[in-house]
Amino acid sequence: MQIKDVVLAPGNGAFFYDDQAAIRAGAGQDGFIYVGEPLLPGFRSIRIPAASVSIGLILEDDTVVWGDMMGVQYSGAGGRDPLFQTASIIDLVSRVVVPRLREIDSWHFLDACSEAFAFVEGERLPVSVEYGVSQALLGAAAHVARKTMAEIVCAELGLPVPNRRVPVYAQSGDAREINVDKMILKAVDVLPHGLINSRSKFGVGGETFLDFVKWVAQRVKQIGQPGYHPVLHFDVYGWIGMEIGLDVQRIADFISKVADAVPEFTMNIESPADFGSTAAQVENYAKIVSILDARASRARIVVDERCNTLEDVRLFAEAKATHLVQIKTPDVGSIADSARAVLLCKENLVGAYVGGSCSETDLSARATVHISVATQADMMLAKPGMGVDEGLSIVGNEQNRLLAMLDRRRAQNLSAA
Repeated sequence: MQIKDVVLAPGNGAFFYDDQAAIRAGAGQDGFIYVGEPLLPGFRSIRIPAASVSIGLILEDDTVVWGDMMGVQYSGAGGRDPLFQTASIIDLVSRVVVPRLREIDSWHFLDACSEAFAFVEGERLPVSVEYGVSQALLGAAAHVARKTMAEIVCAELGLPVPNRRVPVYAQSGDAREINVDKMILKAVDVLPHGLINSRSKFGVGGETFLDFVKWVAQRVKQIGQPGYHPVLHFDVYGWIGMEIGLDVQRIADFISKVADAVPEFTMNIESPADFGSTAAQVENYAKIVSILDARASRARIVVDERCNTLEDVRLFAEAKATHLVQIKTPDVGSIADSARAVLLCKENLVGAYVGGSCSETDLSARATVHISVATQADMMLAKPGMGVDEGLSIVGNEQNRLLAMLDRRRAQNLSAA
């Protein structure tokens, strides 16, 4: 089925874009805003509302399928694409991508992505463009085949149709205590993220962070239902390295100390340090992983910064430079590559976490649920936004609807046989 026209619509992301460099440099907070001058290109202030652009593909039968383009919260940092600019994205898509889409048969998802995302004068398209357009192309292929998006991914990548639920991970934002309570009451599988993105939240020697970890563990026991035993996952945005230094032994010792403080829980520590480049990150994370594994620690390292593209995922997975990769879907680009990234992790016996950003939209969140379930990722992020309830509803309900449809399809196939 051909794509006969394309519609573009500017929109909003569910949270904000933040200048991580300015925050790390010590920008203070005044209510919800950060105070001070921005440091990264494109930011007119340290915190700005997230923007998005929706792309609608009008198919031959007049059905319209949609995808959403946007950046991540910390755009322009950690090797990521620069800040998402609505006007320039619309201009680029109109000039370059739309003419390609009008020539594409939407029946074959992977082929359509390859044609749509060919390099322009040797340069890759912005990953935000790949991300949104690939969502729409996957929706088109699902519509043509009268199947779910997950079934299209399984068919094109040669995967069995899944039947296992993927654990969901929620993030608290700055409203840590209230949102931790929400997560526990809703029995979230993995929690709470914590947004440990500044010196004040990490504390001298990490003591503020350690106190928060202990509080979360105690709160689970206080208000959680009997038998509820989530994985604890904290994103420290490189602050272990910034506070105690970049010596891998000292970093591993600190992580072990945190895990030992709550021995009854599995502990994920995301982005413990930023070593300045992808190569250095791979080398040093591999050493930290090796130290923790030799100790049989319950702590697991999660990589985010410096691991953006499919090729980055390959480097970390093959080097065993992490226990778990955050496949940050808007940074990877095409959601076909996010699916491939999960499979790469599995091939190398590394955990795969299909993440993303609070700055995404309901549409992009639902599309990536299909990627997570189709590839049977180890966990996926409740997104978008920082309010907990909305992301859990969008991602959790989409997964439940998808699994119900797949169960029904299996039952029908058995009856027919």
